[in-house]
Amino acid sequence: MTYSSIVGTIGVTLLLAAFFLNLFGFIWRGRLYIFLNIIGAGLSCYASVLIRYWPFVVLEGCWVLVSVFGLVGKKRVPLV
Repeated sequence: MTYSSIVGTIGVTLLLAAFFLNLFGFIWRGRLYIFLNIIGAGLSCYASVLIRYWPFVVLEGCWVLVSVFGLVGKKRVPLV
């Protein structure tokens, strides 16, 4: 497995974990959910840069930015 594949796999796993945990009520859309999205999308974006797949760089980069703005807006929300 290549470095970019490992980074991308970790990123996508974090994104899917956030979605799964939220969907089944284990976490709310609070700071933990947003933090998992930021890290997951950031790693996926980085992996996309490594393989030079620009559509996903744009997609994941926007995902990171939107999540950061969401985190700033929820600065007083509990962690879970």
